Amino acid sequence: MKSRLLVSLIALGAVLSGCTILDQVFCAPQCRSQTRNSSSLVNFLYPDGQSPPADNTIPELHVPLRVGLAFLPSQAASDPAALDAAQKQVLLERIRQRFSSRKFVSEIVVVPDYYLANAAGFAGLDGVQRLYNVDLMALVSYDQVTHTDDNKLSLGYLTIVGAYILRGSSQDTATLVDLAVIDPATRSLVLRAGGTHTWHGTSTLIDADRNSRGESAAGFDRATDEMISNFDAALAAFEADVHAGKANVRIVTRGARSGASGGGGAVDLWELLVLLSLVTLRMRRSTEQRTQSSVRRAK
Repeated sequence: MKSRLLVSLIALGAVLSGCTILDQVFCAPQCRSQTRNSSSLVNFLYPDGQSPPADNTIPELHVPLRVGLAFLPSQAASDPAALDAAQKQVLLERIRQRFSSRKFVSEIVVVPDYYLANAAGFAGLDGVQRLYNVDLMALVSYDQVTHTDDNKLSLGYLTIVGAYILRGSSQDTATLVDLAVIDPATRSLVLRAGGTHTWHGTSTLIDADRNSRGESAAGFDRATDEMISNFDAALAAFEADVHAGKANVRIVTRGARSGASGGGGAVDLWELLVLLSLVTLRMRRSTEQRTQSSVRRAK
């Protein structure tokens, strides 16, 4: 009689607390699960096992640049942990605002990732480049893995109260966000930087999914913070290399003759404007002096 009552109480507790508690009967305290949400720059650019080109062509950058900015689509067809469109828009806007004030950038255009969903490879990237009339593509890829393990406290999930108060689920979330600037014309990587974030915590069974979603979003946010900081440093080093003639690019001011060498021989757009202003001022003074001289001779 007592055993029947015990079985009835366990069944009632499972129904009231949710069907997931039944899982603990069979695997506690060694339940493990993993979710992964990722996109891959290499798999996107070289689908179906394609190989990178053997020759390394030097990119020619026409400043000021129009840059397309986009998230690479997730590799999973359906993933409940995937970034939603609103989260992606917020992260892309933070990146755009951070780098849009650079003097060699005329505009950063946010490109929805669905334009890339069916446009894998450089052929598809070329189409997006022409559609948005951009010079370079800045592609954001990511990889986030969440591990969930149940400890001995999870045995208490077999009771109604235990699922609400016992922190028997241990969760680890590791996040990577990477930004790569690609020149589709030469199929070259111009610049890249990444950021990471890890989190560890425990939760009750009832709060496990909610905490996992919250830490997933926070992980992307914090990894993006680190990526932006690292990309800022990489960009400063790249600019220094360009002016020193060490960068593997050619810089051409729009409207100028193609083939200018990157680095010390390249003329910055603002330097060109200052030079033109000085030439104009000198020509004006020369004209005024000739006019005054003619007036004096006429007298």
